[in-house]
Amino acid sequence: MIDRARFQPYALTMQVELTPEQNSFVSLGIREGRFRDSDEAVRQTLALWEKRERIRIELMASLDLAEQSLEAGEGETYTSDTLHTLVASVQKLGMTRLAGQ
Repeated sequence: MIDRARFQPYALTMQVELTPEQNSFVSLGIREGRFRDSDEAVRQTLALWEKRERIRIELMASLDLAEQSLEAGEGETYTSDTLHTLVASVQKLGMTRLAGQ
């Protein structure tokens, strides 16, 4: 999990200049009722960006752990024969889970 202390609430006011295309896009969102105003549009956009960044950081950390695991010899080697067995077992597990829903 990501340390949320790194992502502090915004304490500073920032002025951002949008391109004409971005302005049109925000205006459309306001006209269609998705946002009250441009500030809300920017806040929602930043919230989505933060969420995506957290996910990206977690993924990168997972990949680092996987790489360390492989370097420590903890990985498994698959051949074309064992890969078919792995695929079949994953398919069987998936079908079992779907049937249980």
